[in-house]
Amino acid sequence: MNYIFDIGNVLVDYNPKKFLANLFTDRKIADKIYNLIFLSPEWLSMDAGTLTREQASEIFCAKEPGLQTEIELTMQNINSIFTPKQDTIKLLPKIKKAGHRLYYLSNIHKEIRDYLLKEHDYFKFFDGGVFSCDVNMIKPSPGIYQHLLEKYNLSAETCIFYDDMKENAEAAQKEGINGVIFKIAECVQIFC
Repeated sequence: MNYIFDIGNVLVDYNPKKFLANLFTDRKIADKIYNLIFLSPEWLSMDAGTLTREQASEIFCAKEPGLQTEIELTMQNINSIFTPKQDTIKLLPKIKKAGHRLYYLSNIHKEIRDYLLKEHDYFKFFDGGVFSCDVNMIKPSPGIYQHLLEKYNLSAETCIFYDDMKENAEAAQKEGINGVIFKIAECVQIFC
């Protein structure tokens, strides 16, 4: 069996609103920054690897010049959003010990990819994976699932994909992969 994990809210906690609430005491500013950055097309372009963090920051500052300091502070500290989900990470060696293979499939920016690979040693359990920024495609695009399958010569029916986003799990299903909506680590069934 091949286990495929999303990263955000599966292997690491990802909560931009909480991050911004800790960064800014003014809730109105936190809300503005959230809408400006995290709900923007530029955020998706960073995930797709077609826009750098610096380019996105320039665009955000041009859209809201009065918030330049807050935008720069947010972008400089963005890596701190991602903290390991220990319950899920504890499953990785158990999955490997049971004889299964592990892969990741994540929408993620280049800078965040580099940070996670450098700072988190749980990637040692993975046999490979795909970051969206490396292939210029983001979930739920069918192409990103097919890319993963082809890159590692995987049969869709032998794969289970865990993602916290319903549309991403459903897109995997359309490609023949068993897509599961991840809520908590206990939802991961390890087959013997």
